[in-house]
Amino acid sequence: MKGYMYILKCANDSYYTGSTIDLENRLHQYQNGEGANFTKKHLPVELVYYEEFQRIDQAFNREKQVQGWSRKKKEALFRGEYQKLPELSKNYTQYGSPESTLRQAQGASTSKPLVEPVETNNTDLDVNSHG
Repeated sequence: MKGYMYILKCANDSYYTGSTIDLENRLHQYQNGEGANFTKKHLPVELVYYEEFQRIDQAFNREKQVQGWSRKKKEALFRGEYQKLPELSKNYTQYGSPESTLRQAQGASTSKPLVEPVETNNTDLDVNSHG
């Protein structure tokens, strides 16, 4: 039985990742408020990306993988910017932030950030549900 992994953009500008055997029906359910609790609170939703698999378990496994990705990495995926995925996959807890890596390469000895931090909304939360 075929399966689909999909990414929805919610009305609050967050992303919801899920999997299903019937993508068209599942989207209809979301739009009618019959989807996951998270999406019910953030209607309407828009399908921004999907992948088709031969089996639903493959789609479910891909869903779990993509749910762990950052917002930037998900956006690179559905924009087709595949060359950016490896850089966006780096484990900064192990290798340091991109800024610290750049400072090391430039021979900088200061711990001052290269750019001033900007306060942002925290819309990069992944929803761990397969709705």
